[in-house]
Amino acid sequence: MTSPLAPRALGLSDLVISGVGMGCNNFGRPKSPTEGQEGSTRVIHAAIDAGITFFDTAELYGVEKGLSETFMGAALEGRRDEVVIATKFGHTSGGPEGTEDLGPRGGERYIRHAVEGSLRRLRTDYVDLYQLHTPDPQTPIEETLAVLNELVGEGKIRAIGHSNLSAAQLIEADDAAARLGTVRFVSAQNEYSLLRREVEDEVLPAAVERNIGFLPFFPLYNGLLTGKYAGEAGKGRITRQKPHLLEDVNWDQLDEYQAICDALGRPMVQVSIAWLLAQPAVASVIAGATTPEQVAENAGAAAVNFPDDSLQAISNLFR
Repeated sequence: MTSPLAPRALGLSDLVISGVGMGCNNFGRPKSPTEGQEGSTRVIHAAIDAGITFFDTAELYGVEKGLSETFMGAALEGRRDEVVIATKFGHTSGGPEGTEDLGPRGGERYIRHAVEGSLRRLRTDYVDLYQLHTPDPQTPIEETLAVLNELVGEGKIRAIGHSNLSAAQLIEADDAAARLGTVRFVSAQNEYSLLRREVEDEVLPAAVERNIGFLPFFPLYNGLLTGKYAGEAGKGRITRQKPHLLEDVNWDQLDEYQAICDALGRPMVQVSIAWLLAQPAVASVIAGATTPEQVAENAGAAAVNFPDDSLQAISNLFR
């Protein structure tokens, strides 16, 4: 089918991705519809059929670290060329079994082991976007860049990105790549939503200045921006797993936001994603899903139009 999602370039790379991406941390999540292979495959295929081409996972996603990549590898058999796969390595909490004694997670030994593991689980010869998951204070960024540059030269990865870096770390990494003549990070992935806008202070302006594509994660703030919560009677995963997030919710603010969404004739989920897509440097919004119906709703964000001053009204409401 013809994709309703306008393709976007990722920073200065040659990667072209859908404006709405698929966050893959739900694949292999216990007690969810995507806990197993069958449910995950259903969601992955629904995403591709809806026009979503950008899939973001990590070596640690899944009840067993790496399970998300394993499920994706099986689901993408025969459809690998239809998607852009992004995965991440080197989270401070550790990687899959067998990586405990490989040294700093930004170092050569760890990275080379990690990329081979991801390629094996994903059943592919290359990763489109390989991302440093969290900063590694033990390893100079120059060393990390040198290894990643070699992997690009070997054809195992096409481009590199980072996640959870500060603005200062983003600039340091970009300057180091220019100085060394290595490949540069083409993307930055940080939490960003209407309820978490701290990146607008420094990180997002730095990404704009350096022509780095920005990839917001947690765009729906654990479900609070989906419209399915109404006061303390709301139900969902946040109620079970993160009830503390409900303690400080401004329900009047969310009610006012719901009224704006109603006036636009669009679900809150779609408006929340579309608002992010309208922000500078944002290349794709990483939105998770556990059912094909959620996939379709997320994908519909690409068709949201903001007439009059509604976009600014939303920004002002959550300022």
